[in-house]
Amino acid sequence: MVDFERFRILLESERARKALLLPALREDITSANAARQNSNVDDEHDPEGSTIAFELSQAAALLQQSSATLVQVEAALARIADGSYGYCEICREPIAEGRLEARPWTPYCINHARGKTWTKP
Repeated sequence: MVDFERFRILLESERARKALLLPALREDITSANAARQNSNVDDEHDPEGSTIAFELSQAAALLQQSSATLVQVEAALARIADGSYGYCEICREPIAEGRLEARPWTPYCINHARGKTWTKP
């Protein structure tokens, strides 16, 4: 039996971490853009330009990934609330607790997360 309260606490903790991280990443992006616009940097030929471009790209990727994870965390908390947490959204079989420990926001069993398409008999 899945300990829903333990996973709710894990998910709420992850939500809080993302809520703190997202504004910091947005600030990093704003700062990198300002540095890029306020300088005469040629990204292709100036050594500093490639650093700014890299930092901007890295912050944007982290922002996108963190935003997506936050959406998944919110969806998992909604599944806890409606009683469907811990069951694969495709086959409706229970998700292994070890998988939930690794990715508490996952909506899929390991088979469907790997892209295997089988249906319940």
